[in-house]
Amino acid sequence: MIANLASLNRRNAKTAGMTKIVPYEAQKNSTKPLFTHKHESLVSGEAPTVPVVSAKSGSLFEKRLIEAYIEEHGTDPVSGEDLTSADLVEVKSSKIVRPRPPTLTSIPALLTSFQDEWDSIMLETHKLRSQLVQVRQELTTALYQNDAATRVIARVTKERDEAREALAQLSVVTGSGSSRGPDEMEVDKDGLPSYVKDRVDETMKQLSSSRRKRSIPKDWTDVEGVSTFQTLRVLETPFSGASSVDLDAAGELTLVGGANGSSGIYSLAREDMATILKASDGAIVDVAWAGRNAITASAGGVLRIWDQQGSDSTTIKAHSGGLKALATHPRDDLLASVGEDKSWVVYDLEASKPVIQAYGEDAISTADFHPDGHLFATGTGNSALIYDIRTTVIGADFKLGGTASSMSFSENGFWLAVSLNGETDVQIWDLRKMAQTKALDIGNRVDTVKWDYTGQYLATGGQAGISVQAYSKSTKSWSEPLRTAVSAVSTAWGNNAASLVAVDSQGVLNWLGIKDE
Repeated sequence: MIANLASLNRRNAKTAGMTKIVPYEAQKNSTKPLFTHKHESLVSGEAPTVPVVSAKSGSLFEKRLIEAYIEEHGTDPVSGEDLTSADLVEVKSSKIVRPRPPTLTSIPALLTSFQDEWDSIMLETHKLRSQLVQVRQELTTALYQNDAATRVIARVTKERDEAREALAQLSVVTGSGSSRGPDEMEVDKDGLPSYVKDRVDETMKQLSSSRRKRSIPKDWTDVEGVSTFQTLRVLETPFSGASSVDLDAAGELTLVGGANGSSGIYSLAREDMATILKASDGAIVDVAWAGRNAITASAGGVLRIWDQQGSDSTTIKAHSGGLKALATHPRDDLLASVGEDKSWVVYDLEASKPVIQAYGEDAISTADFHPDGHLFATGTGNSALIYDIRTTVIGADFKLGGTASSMSFSENGFWLAVSLNGETDVQIWDLRKMAQTKALDIGNRVDTVKWDYTGQYLATGGQAGISVQAYSKSTKSWSEPLRTAVSAVSTAWGNNAASLVAVDSQGVLNWLGIKDE
C-alpha cells in the first residue's frame, strides 16, 4: 500500500511539474515558500490581488509571490524554464470583493465581531486621549519655559540699561572716563539709519556743488560797513545767566534762554518780547532755530522742540546727564546735541526722536555741523574731533591744548574756528591741510566765535567786548574792522552781515549795525 502511494506521488509530480511530497520535518525547518499546485492562486488559497501571467507557461500567479520565487530560483514554477520579471504580463481585472468569513453568518458571531471592534475603538480612543494629555503637558511646560526666559531677558535688559545710566551719571559726577579711546567709542547703532543717511548725502551733494560756484552777494556788507557798526538797540530780558542767542532765517526773531529754565523770542522790528517759552527743566544752556521751530536745551538733560506759536513743545531726553550745546544741520530737519554724559546725539526733528548716539572718552563742551552737513565737530578737553555722522567714524583729531569753549565752521567748508576756555586767541584749523593755519590773538578772553555766511567775517565775543576779524581772499590777510566794549557770551549774524546780535551773561540783548543817517 505504501509502495503504491509513493509510485502515485512520483507520477503526479512528473505530470504536474510542481506537486511533490515534502517530509514534515523538512517543511517545518524550510524558509522557502511552498508551492503545492501549479496554479499560484491555489497555493495562496485566495484569488490573486495583482494577477500576472507567465509568458513561458501561461499560468496565473500572484505578482508578489512569483517575483519572490523568480528572485530565488529564476525559473517558471510550472514549466521549469528560465523566467524573469520582464516575462510577466499583468492582467487587468476588476477588484474582487472578498466574501465574509463563515463565522459572520450568525447573529452571535456578528455581536462578537461588533464587540471586538468596539473594544478596539475604545482602546484607540483611550490611547489618543492619553497622547493628547501628554502633548498638552509638554506644550504647557514649553510655554512656561518661554515665558520665564522672556521675563529673564526683560529683567536683564532693564538691569543693563540701569547700570549704563548709573555709570554715565557716575562719570558725569566724578569726571572719570572709561578705558575706551575716542576712536573706540560706543555706538548704539551702526551709523545713521538709511533714510537719514540719504538726506545727509543729498544735502552734501547739493551744497558742496553749489558752493564752488557761489560768489559773494552784491548787497553783502563790506569791511568798511562792518567797521561802522554801532549799538542800535538794547533790551534787558528777565533771563539772567543767559548763555546763548540765535536768529531765525528771516533775521527778525531772536531766541535767547536763561538760567531760570525759561527762554524768550524777541522781535527785532517791534523791539519787544514776542513769546515766552516756559519750562522747568533747569537752566537753558543753548538755543537754536530749526526752520520755524525754536529748540532749547537744558541743564536737566531735556531737549524741547517748540511749536511755531511757542505754546507747546515736544520733549526728548536722550542724555543721562545735562546738555551742553546744540548744533543745527543745514537741512533744518536734523539736529545734534552734546551732553555731560560724554555723548553726542543726532535727532530727526520730523519724527521727534534720536536716531544715533555715540560715546567718547572725554567730556564734550561744544559742537558744530560742517556747512555740507556730513561732518560733525565736537570740542573736548584737549581736542576737536571731526566725525562723519553717517558712519560715526573720526576723520580728524585736532589737538587744541585746552578745553574748547566755542567752535564754528566757515561757510567755505575749509576752516574751523575754535576758542578755548580762558584764552585770548582763536585757533583757525584748515581741514584740507589737517593742521592749524592761524592763531588770532584777540587780546581779551574769547567765549564765543561765529562765522558769517560768506566766510569773510569771524565775530568773537567775551566779557570784555566784541570784535570782528575779517579775511581778505585777494590778499590772504586778516584785519580787524570792528572792536566794541559790548559784552557777549553768544553772538549771531543778521541778514547780509548788516547786523550782529549779542547777549551777555545778565540777559541783555544788543543789536549792532549800521546806523541810519
